[in-house]
Amino acid sequence: MDRLDDDPRPRALRALEAVEVTLDGGETGYVLPDDTAPVPSPGPWVALLPSLDPTVMGFQSRMWYLGSHAPTLFDRTGNAGPTVWADGRIIGGWAQRQTGEVAFELVEDVPAATRRAVSAAAQELAGWLGDARVTPRFRAPLERKLAQS
Repeated sequence: MDRLDDDPRPRALRALEAVEVTLDGGETGYVLPDDTAPVPSPGPWVALLPSLDPTVMGFQSRMWYLGSHAPTLFDRTGNAGPTVWADGRIIGGWAQRQTGEVAFELVEDVPAATRRAVSAAAQELAGWLGDARVTPRFRAPLERKLAQS
C-alpha cells in the first residue's frame, strides 16, 4: 500500500487533504476539506437508471441503497439491470417492451406519491426513447420478466 506511517489514506487522498467522514450506514468516506458541512436534503426524487449504470455498479458494498434485492435486479455475474431509484435507494426495476412502453415493478413499499412519480418518469422515458428500443446485454431477472409481459 502507498501509505505513510499512521495515515490510513492513500496518497491521492492525502494530496487532496481529504477529510474522513462517516456515511449513512456507518461506512467511511472522504470529502474535500471545504466540503464538510451537512448536505441539505434535495427533497423527494425518482430516477430510472439504465443497466450497468455507474451509480449502481460503482460500489462493492451496496446494502445501503440496494437492500436484499440483488437477486432480482442483478444477473448471476453481478451486472445490474435497469433500476428504479427514489430518494437515494433502489426501489425497483424497469424494462422497455417491444411496444415501446416502459414497464416497472417496485420491490419495496413506497408512498402513493412516489409510485405516481415513478409512473410519470416511466412515461417520460418512453417518450424520450421514441422509436428506439433498449435491450440490455446482461439481463436481470426482473428486467427479463417485465420486457416479456
